[in-house]
Amino acid sequence: MPSFDEVLKEAGEFGRFQKRVFFLLCQTGITFSFLFASVVFLGQAPHNYWCRIPGAAELSKRCGWTLEEERNFTVLPLRLGNGSSGGECERLDVAWDASVSCASLLVPYGNHSVGNLPLTPCHDNWVYEQPHSSIVSEYNLVCGNAWMLDLSQAILNLGFLAGAFTLGYAADRYGRILIYLLSCLGVGICGILVAFAPNFTVFLIFRFLQGMFGKGTWMTCYVIVTEIVGSDQRIVGIVIQIFFTLGIMILPGIAYLVPTWQGIQLAISLPNFLFLLYYWVVPESPRWLLTRKKGEKALKIMHSIAKHNGKYLSPHYSEITISNEEVSNPSFLDLVRTPRMRRNTLILMYAWFTSALIYQGLVMRLGIVGGNLYLDFFISGAVELPAAFLILVTIDRIGRRLPFAISNIVAGIACLITAFLPEDIPWLKTTVATLGRLGITMAFEIVYLVNTELYPTTLRNFGVSLCSSLCDLGGIIAPFLLFRLAAIWLELPLIIFSILAVICGLLVLLLPETKGISLPETVEDVEQLSSHFAKCGKKWKHQATNSYI
Repeated sequence: MPSFDEVLKEAGEFGRFQKRVFFLLCQTGITFSFLFASVVFLGQAPHNYWCRIPGAAELSKRCGWTLEEERNFTVLPLRLGNGSSGGECERLDVAWDASVSCASLLVPYGNHSVGNLPLTPCHDNWVYEQPHSSIVSEYNLVCGNAWMLDLSQAILNLGFLAGAFTLGYAADRYGRILIYLLSCLGVGICGILVAFAPNFTVFLIFRFLQGMFGKGTWMTCYVIVTEIVGSDQRIVGIVIQIFFTLGIMILPGIAYLVPTWQGIQLAISLPNFLFLLYYWVVPESPRWLLTRKKGEKALKIMHSIAKHNGKYLSPHYSEITISNEEVSNPSFLDLVRTPRMRRNTLILMYAWFTSALIYQGLVMRLGIVGGNLYLDFFISGAVELPAAFLILVTIDRIGRRLPFAISNIVAGIACLITAFLPEDIPWLKTTVATLGRLGITMAFEIVYLVNTELYPTTLRNFGVSLCSSLCDLGGIIAPFLLFRLAAIWLELPLIIFSILAVICGLLVLLLPETKGISLPETVEDVEQLSSHFAKCGKKWKHQATNSYI
């Protein structure tokens, strides 16, 4: 009896049906990139703000001052007495009460000279020219509270981490499409609640939940796409990364057109509700149904795929069975119980961690030259497009492993060279740093594909979720590592990035080549993968498969 992959080939490996599902699910990459990078625009630093003196609002109303005049009266004495103070994080240690005259504001300072005015740190009561432009002005995340903006991004990454474990497990147990749809609903609802959060604590709670559901949409759509196409077409997973990059390029346009952070938050969250319509057009993964002993449903979907692709399955295909391996709830021990699974898991976890750490570190450090945030962000996204196209050109010709290794090593060497280039040739320093960004972007995109191809169907979603959780850990550590080491020596982070990337490039050479090999169905299939002879994989796959139609 034919294997699942042989039946898929007869029904069409990448026909009209798969192309439609692929295009629809790719839109998830755009919305996920909105969530991933939105803090850049949600958390823009306010341009003009100052600490209001107690009683200043009443005095300003009594004297008929404009907001600009109030700021001048508040900040001017500070600038006269201390030229380095702009009134953002400290104020005059005085209260303006009813005894203060509009024409004699300095009377309360007594005998103090202008250069020796009493000052006190500002803890609240900041005034912003644009009070609702960002979460910074909304929740007073300035001065001593500035670290709370970093906390908001760390909380989002913690949500990604939680989603990788909980929703990854749920997708393997309850189905890909069910968890995908529930995650889309969760992202939309939590996004709305974030926009209308009454305080920063509530903001963080729903930011965490939005990150958790967002990770569920991203990883589940990726697995669905990978499982419904043939082994020669699994490269389409890389194209999802292009849609992620397109989202990075679209986001600054949204932020430019929408003046408030609440508007931006709603604009990037509401599209997730449209994905609920996929219930009627995107089926459950037949590979997953096969592993859960739901052969009749899987067969029905295969007939539907064949029909949409203009093909027909042989009439004797009547049932789907799993003969060898019992389906059980996955656990971490399943990923490390056997030698090759253990080796693959540990290397992939390190690759995810390294790719995320270096990628985010280089993005923050490179900071595309220019003063326009919207244009700079657009350009930073455009830099990533060549990475996806290079992968599409090379990965089906020379395989996965070699481009994976070379991209990491190139990123490491570029970081090392950038660290020692002199500052008086900035164009060369920026060019080499961009080459490093290109290399690590390629590595980041390839790890998605390789991770999916190196786990059996029963553990695939859980394996991808667990390994990619190290990506979220790298994202949490990256800003702290970058800024703390840069305080010692500006180029020290690049040295660390270089070492991590080169080690990763060498380690991935130990992974088996998966070019042209059918997705493994069981742990035994993974154990028989050879790290040196890709053709052997094709041979064992047709002999040892345990899944039949």
